Amino acid sequence: MITPGHTAVLFDLDGTLVDSAPDLTGALNQLLAEEGRAPIALERARPHTSSGARGMIGAGFGISGEDPIYPALKDRFLDIYQSRLARDSCVFEGVHALLDRLDAEGIPWGIVTNKAMRFTAPLVAALGLAARTQVVVSGDTTPHAKPHPAPLLHAAAQLGWAPENCVYVGDDLRDVQAAQAAKMRSVVALYGYLGEGLPPDQWGGDVSVGHPLEIADLIRTR
Repeated sequence: MITPGHTAVLFDLDGTLVDSAPDLTGALNQLLAEEGRAPIALERARPHTSSGARGMIGAGFGISGEDPIYPALKDRFLDIYQSRLARDSCVFEGVHALLDRLDAEGIPWGIVTNKAMRFTAPLVAALGLAARTQVVVSGDTTPHAKPHPAPLLHAAAQLGWAPENCVYVGDDLRDVQAAQAAKMRSVVALYGYLGEGLPPDQWGGDVSVGHPLEIADLIRTR
């Protein structure tokens, strides 16, 4: 159970609060077109979304981050994405209702993402989350990104909460790893992107949910 008054909730962004796959895939397909390549379907790209530029370029071009052409493709991909990052992205169904419940229960919540702040801030603002959240930590806020615990610990400190009294919700193995390293409880968002590695039931998360409102069901009312 998540006990009101004794817990803060931190969320990953892409694949947990926000479905950003349409805009990331759109940016990838524009880049593919510029390079004379065929587009890829949204559902094919979707599992790679949580891995950012590296995952998307890998899905579209079949290369790794060590490939000599990767840096130029990454820079162009990010420029395209920045121009359309809130065109088709939206919060997942049930997210606003979940946040309403957290607010009503007096449970503070924040966002911890590996997305750079140049993308995070405008996206969070465009989707109406900036005015609601109490903290936003991006991939470049601390010297280390997830799965390192530093971003989660920084968010907890900003909220004024002990890590052991925080819950982290995410849709990727590194989210669970970061939560464990930070001594936080972890919730796996099965409705998210989930990647293509180990299945979520092998991540070691404390609990899994198939819909955002199930997180609200974990809250024990006063």
